[in-house]
Amino acid sequence: MELTQNKIDLISRVIKRDRKFKGNEDLFDDFFNETCERSSAIINTIDNEVTLEAYIKRIANTAIVNVLKDAGRLRRSGSRYMSVKDVSSQEDISLDDFIDYSAYNISYKNIDIPKNPEEIAIQNEVLDFVAETIIKIDAQEPQKDYLHIYKLRYDKGMTQREIADEIGVSQSEVSKRLYSLIGKVKEILEQ
Repeated sequence: MELTQNKIDLISRVIKRDRKFKGNEDLFDDFFNETCERSSAIINTIDNEVTLEAYIKRIANTAIVNVLKDAGRLRRSGSRYMSVKDVSSQEDISLDDFIDYSAYNISYKNIDIPKNPEEIAIQNEVLDFVAETIIKIDAQEPQKDYLHIYKLRYDKGMTQREIADEIGVSQSEVSKRLYSLIGKVKEILEQ
């Protein structure tokens, strides 16, 4: 990956501003390399400086946590990571602090979990863009009731028949409007 000097400076600046950087300055090269590796797929495709910086912040945070874990400077405590310097001594921990999860059975078969935080960030940005796009399309053609149909279908999970009964049109009209809306969103996404 070829990085321009301004992107190298941006990555360095973001890493140095992270609150976990203080006290771990000796690992800067590892933080930098991990951040570059994690962002290599998309860093040169984002033109907007603000968007790029927000994206790099997320990646750098993940990279710093991973490097600190690998270096033995962080450990998991509950649902978050904490510095090994902050870990309580064994005398301070009682059995009441632990919850027995052995009786719980959790299945993740139907959940498609993204592979890394960068994928999650990208998915959230795409979803935000789609939502904004649907609002704009609805404002341009309010008689089509696109936003209301979209919310009934995807937020409430109603069938096309139920939506048709709710808004007083035929099921085929609901189907046409959903198909048209999807086409319009797709068209805008491809621009």
